[in-house]
Amino acid sequence: MPSISRQKPRDTSAQRVVTRCNFRSAGRLSNENARSLTSIHETFANHLANALDVYLGTGLELKVGTLDQLPIKEHIASIPSLTYIVPFTGSTIPGTMIVECDNNLVFPIIDLLLGGTGAAGDASRELSEIEEEIMQDVILLIVRHAENAWRMPNMSLTAGKRVKSSVLHQYCAPNEKLMCVRFEIDIAGTAGWFQLVFPTAFLNLLIQQIKQDQPQRARSVRYFPRPSIRERILDCDVEVATEIQGVRVAVKDLLALQPGSVLKLRAPVRTPGILTAGGQGIFEATPVRTGSQKAAQLGRRISSANWERL
Repeated sequence: MPSISRQKPRDTSAQRVVTRCNFRSAGRLSNENARSLTSIHETFANHLANALDVYLGTGLELKVGTLDQLPIKEHIASIPSLTYIVPFTGSTIPGTMIVECDNNLVFPIIDLLLGGTGAAGDASRELSEIEEEIMQDVILLIVRHAENAWRMPNMSLTAGKRVKSSVLHQYCAPNEKLMCVRFEIDIAGTAGWFQLVFPTAFLNLLIQQIKQDQPQRARSVRYFPRPSIRERILDCDVEVATEIQGVRVAVKDLLALQPGSVLKLRAPVRTPGILTAGGQGIFEATPVRTGSQKAAQLGRRISSANWERL
C-alpha cells in the first residue's frame, strides 16, 4: 500500500511585510527633487539679493528658508492677516503662481524707495495707491528673477491685482497641494519673509526642466567664486629685509670705500635692527647665522598703525 506523505503548510507570515500607509504623504517630494529645488532657489536668492541691493540702495541678507507642501486649506489658514499677496498667471504654465510678502517688510521697503532709512511703519493699516504701485514694482522684480532661475521655455508671468488670503481658494482646486518656497530676508535691520507658491502641476514641470538642464550644467564650464581682497593680499610676494635704521654716515666715508674696506656705522652692538616687509617695520631683529646662511632672530614686535590696517 503506497505511503502518503503529508506536507506541512508553508508559513507565509514571515514573508509578509506590513507597512503603515499615510495617505497625506502621497506625492511628497523625494530627497533628490528637494535638493534640486533648493539648489535652484539658492541661485535665485543670490541673484535677487544683488538686484534688491541696487534697487533699494541698502545691504540685505536673503536666503532660502523652507520648502513645504500643504493642502490649499492648510496654507490659507497659515497666512498672517494683511500679508501682501499677488497672483501671477501665464499662458504656458498650469495654474497660478502666487507671491506672498510679510507685511512687516512692506513699509521698510517703501520707506527706502522714497528716500528714507527703512523705518518700519504701521503694519496694521492698508496701503495707499502710491504705496501699492511701489510694491507692485518690487513684486515684479522678484518674479522676473524667478523666471530667469526656473528657465521654463516661453514662460512669461502676468501680475494680477493684490488679493486677500481668503480668496486664494479661487485659484486652486479644493484638494490641491501647493508648493511653498519660503525665503528669509533682513532689510535695514528688519527681518521678515516672502514666499513663492505654486500648484503641483507647475512643480512637476519645474522638476522636469531641472532634470533636462542637469546634463548641460555638468558639461558647462564651472566658475569659481573670486577670492576676497584679503586672500589675494596674503598670496602676494613682499620684499623682506633686516635693516639698521637711523644710522648716519659721512659722505667722505662713503667716497673712501674700496673693496675690503670696513665701514664703521657707529651703532651700539646691543641695539637691534628692524625686520621690514615692503619698507614697513614689523619686528626688532638681531642678525644671526644658521650654518652657512644668514638669518635674523625676531624680538619685540613694533607697533604700527599702518601695518595693523593691512
